[in-house]
Amino acid sequence: MLKAAGVAAGATAIGVTATPSATAAGYAHPGLLHTGADLARMAAKVKAGAAPYTAGYAKLTANRHAQSGWTANPQATVYRGSGSPQNYTTLYNDIHAAYQNGLRFHVSGESAYADTAVAILNAWSAKLTSLQGSADRFLAAGLYGYQFANAAELVRDHAGFELERFQKMLTTVFSPLSESFLTNHNNAVVTNYWPNWDLAAMACVLATGIFCDDSAKVARAVEYFKSGAGLGAVKNAIPVVHDDGLGEWLEAGRDQGHALLGVGLMGTFCEMAWNQGIDLYGYDDSRFLKGAQYVAKWSLGGDVAYTANTRKKGAIGGWSGNETASDAAGVDPTMTRPIWAMIANHYTKRRGLSAPYLTRVAAKAAPEGGGGDYGPNSGGYDQLGFGTLAFTRDRSATTASGTPASGGASGSPASSGSAAAADPSTAPSASATPANAASAAGGHGDLASTGSTDIVAWTATTGLTALAGGLLLLRRRGRMRGGAE
Repeated sequence: MLKAAGVAAGATAIGVTATPSATAAGYAHPGLLHTGADLARMAAKVKAGAAPYTAGYAKLTANRHAQSGWTANPQATVYRGSGSPQNYTTLYNDIHAAYQNGLRFHVSGESAYADTAVAILNAWSAKLTSLQGSADRFLAAGLYGYQFANAAELVRDHAGFELERFQKMLTTVFSPLSESFLTNHNNAVVTNYWPNWDLAAMACVLATGIFCDDSAKVARAVEYFKSGAGLGAVKNAIPVVHDDGLGEWLEAGRDQGHALLGVGLMGTFCEMAWNQGIDLYGYDDSRFLKGAQYVAKWSLGGDVAYTANTRKKGAIGGWSGNETASDAAGVDPTMTRPIWAMIANHYTKRRGLSAPYLTRVAAKAAPEGGGGDYGPNSGGYDQLGFGTLAFTRDRSATTASGTPASGGASGSPASSGSAAAADPSTAPSASATPANAASAAGGHGDLASTGSTDIVAWTATTGLTALAGGLLLLRRRGRMRGGAE
């Protein structure tokens, strides 16, 4: 009944047309995961009762975070990680409430949702001063920094929103930790952390740069994607392109949950860049497409090649060791994250490319929900989600050779007259060292011991509990690996 009521309300309401505006720095706003044209499309499609938008909107309106009147619970200091009084669940729940209310406002046109989002965002920017904890504080900065920026982008021009104060919070609390991580990786050897650590930090720096009109941050994030030393750089995250055209995703040698997280974060990064006229989706002969296709096929239960790799781990001047991944890990074909609609629609609809595995996995995951729909633990809140509503699009007349307007390699802002400012959617194994060896061998467990309990709980919620009913299809190729996000 809630879903039906939500669809009916959205279909009869007058949607909000958010016209992109270019700032003095040249960035289009709204222009992170959603442009003005995207938001107008969602509203028009839901109002017309068009599928699958209505199903996607029903997922949004049924989510408890998407209700007007959500009351924020801001904290002065947020802690994430073992050995600290963890309270970060409060932060990510409030962020998703702000995002979902902001999105619902643009589709329904009802100001109560925008007012709720503004109240949440203002409450946090008035109180939050620091992120603390173990190495997990870097994950908190990256994940929640990019998400906060996206939630705020939806209401940045709404009455009462404290824009400058929110920008200050992003640039003093979130982005510095992410930039520090990309520079020195928590004083660890550069390959100590799996790709998604870098990707979360990269997403935060890029989103902060766009939201705050800071071209230096944008350029820094884009350059890292192309040639960074860490495992989040595209050629390190996807180190091998096989003869079948699929790009091996490094973290497939670890486990499925983290591989899905990494693909979702790279897609988020590419989408935000695209909306400012920077085509990273197509970089290096569409290397990300090849990697996403690989993970999609593997997650569907298909066989994929995997090249054994050994990475160095440990702290600079401290504990050190090696870990070898020799084969793709086992998969649960029922496991999913709300990541596929965005990626599949870019390559097949915007660009007109063939991506059969992406098409299949996106259809299987639809309609995509968001935070609160994928379990109570942090893994279920790593993506903002609602891709069926937000990223479904008609096929563009632009061919595969088309590219978005200016911005290109430099990471400089798109001009106010560019397609980005108008509608870019139509523009062109075995571990050599035990997981707890760090702490046992010299107190450096802070480097990489994070996320394992959340991932286990999250995967149980979204797939592995099907074992009792005989619904689980688990293909094991090598053993599942625990460890850090």
